[in-house]
Amino acid sequence: MPQVPQEILDALTRVDMPTVSNIHEASETIDVDGLKIPVHSCECLVLGSGAAGLRAAVEAKRAGVDVVVASMSLYGGTSACSGSDKQTLHTAGTSNNGDNFKKLAHDIGSGGCMDQDTAYIEAIGSLGAFAGLQYLGLPLPQDRFGAVLRYQTDHDEVGRATSCGPRTSRLMVKVLAEEAVRLNIPFLRKCEGIEILKDKSADGERIAGVLLIDREQEANEYGLSIMLATCVVLATGGPGELYRDSVYPKHCYGSLGMAVEAGVEVCNLTESQFGIGTRRTEFPWNLSGTYVQVLPYIYSTDDEGNEYNFLADYYRTTQELVSNVFRKGYQWPFHATRMADYNSSLVDLAIFIESQKGRTVLMDFNRNPLAVPDDQEFSLDRLDDDVATYLKNNEALQELPIQRLDRMNPLAIELYKMHGHDLRTDPLPFNVSNQHMNGGIAVDSWNHSSLNGCYAVGEVAGTHGVTRPGGAALNAGQVGGMRCAQHIAQVDRSNAPTISAVEAQIKHAVTYVKQLADNAEGHDVAAVRDEIQARMSDKAGFICMIDDVPDALAAAQQLRSAVLEKSFSINKSNRVADAFRWRHLSLVSEAVLMAMDHYIKQGGGSRGARAYCSANGTVAPQARSCDLSAYSYVEEKDEHKSHKLVLQFDGDSFSINEAAIRDHEDPAIIFFEKNWSHYLTGGIYNDDFKHQ
Repeated sequence: MPQVPQEILDALTRVDMPTVSNIHEASETIDVDGLKIPVHSCECLVLGSGAAGLRAAVEAKRAGVDVVVASMSLYGGTSACSGSDKQTLHTAGTSNNGDNFKKLAHDIGSGGCMDQDTAYIEAIGSLGAFAGLQYLGLPLPQDRFGAVLRYQTDHDEVGRATSCGPRTSRLMVKVLAEEAVRLNIPFLRKCEGIEILKDKSADGERIAGVLLIDREQEANEYGLSIMLATCVVLATGGPGELYRDSVYPKHCYGSLGMAVEAGVEVCNLTESQFGIGTRRTEFPWNLSGTYVQVLPYIYSTDDEGNEYNFLADYYRTTQELVSNVFRKGYQWPFHATRMADYNSSLVDLAIFIESQKGRTVLMDFNRNPLAVPDDQEFSLDRLDDDVATYLKNNEALQELPIQRLDRMNPLAIELYKMHGHDLRTDPLPFNVSNQHMNGGIAVDSWNHSSLNGCYAVGEVAGTHGVTRPGGAALNAGQVGGMRCAQHIAQVDRSNAPTISAVEAQIKHAVTYVKQLADNAEGHDVAAVRDEIQARMSDKAGFICMIDDVPDALAAAQQLRSAVLEKSFSINKSNRVADAFRWRHLSLVSEAVLMAMDHYIKQGGGSRGARAYCSANGTVAPQARSCDLSAYSYVEEKDEHKSHKLVLQFDGDSFSINEAAIRDHEDPAIIFFEKNWSHYLTGGIYNDDFKHQ
């Protein structure tokens, strides 16, 4: 294996981003209660500038749609700032063997609660999404024959993963942003949506645009701005601020709460991903892949500096311990069933318990794992077969973890060095954190939501189900962006929304904003934030005590009601967005807990997102020298895999129902001549279209 030059490492970690063009001046300005508010208009507003949103914008613009992108923090979201050791892009095609789309669709949705048509669409669409990124210049690694290099990742037993390194999604954003610049797509660069505007005409309710706070305009002190749009694509990522223990970049609020408040249906909010990662107070980053596959020493310290080889209390032998640390590389997300039988998620549980003791958990790349008491010392000659084979195949049998990491993935070292932490000298503090919401806005097979004209792509779309292969989220965002752009291009966009249709809604919002400064009884934003984050991390984390959920839900409902009734006290005009952010997240918090409470009452059990622990639990994790009976968990029932929990807010309370997952037609019945005309005439875009 050749030594990779420093300039190549720098190019793949210190990724420079392009400068985008700002939007043209507003077409008009309206006066609302003494405030002058700019009014923009376009055919399609894409809210969010991550990989999914930019793909939607680029594809829509290519199809002739007038597109504007609005971004709260250009290049500041999860796509541009998050990742792991060699951030995975999930692809069709296995290592050197091709693929079967039906099998790939099965694997994508194998965890349950995922619409089968969406899984099949993501499988088929992966080829076009992947090829498009290659065409735009994404530097995906190849062998000398032009085949993309691939590897195995979590929930993927075949090997469909590839990577450009730890900044893969940032590189995706870069090439898509460069294409947006070439297509002359205008941007609002410091702008976030605070309220969905709706046209409630005789033809039914549909989206009319979004009320925005644009920090680059000075027409009014609050930055209020209006974008009228026939179609809106929500692509703002997940609600990263929902949890205290989170590996999201800071200030990731998302638009899920804004959609909930507008009455848009959401689904699968019980499902998330949790896994080990660097703490959010430092540099948040997933510690999957080679970070753990090089077998670092994992230990903890207390306030006095005493060191604990705590994993040795859980695993029976040194070989079993280190082999399961290794498996966190491709079994990175916590999964309840892997706590049992001394498997890899027992590592997560052990870290959770250690953190509950107030200890700091660290990963040291300059020491090999210490032995389990009364067992043999660590040796590369005593590893489980899958571990030994992997390290041997990658020529990573050096003496120390840092040397093995440097051999397999020097970019992983460079990334932390770029953020001020040298893995060659200093241990790395970390914990188990919330990383991804698999649920979100309920969408159809074209990523269209229950609100006419409103689409959702990327993490804000609730398409993933319970579990997914690593990197499938990046693929879903790319395929979803392509799909919604294709659908938007064929809808009638001639009947543009008017300001008169949303005037009453805007006046109500302006009144709300102006009252924030004089609201002596309003809530303190920081106090509401702390309450929501603590409750979600402590009561709705990956270890969930069933008996705690009803009280947590009641507290969330009480807080949401209080927030809607008394609002917030905001003494600075440039902090008005905080009132909307935490109003929305109070709704999301309640919705998640309501979904969990309903699921538990229906006999729901432990699966990808959480272990539901109870005295009535049917499985008790075991450990070498610890009593883990308190973490006995209820097992999942197969029947719960075949439906989604769908919630909708009516302005006062949530309704909840169980919806069967969608099936799809057998591809074997879809013949060329019979179905070409459906494509030419646009029939395939109809909601009720089925191949016969």
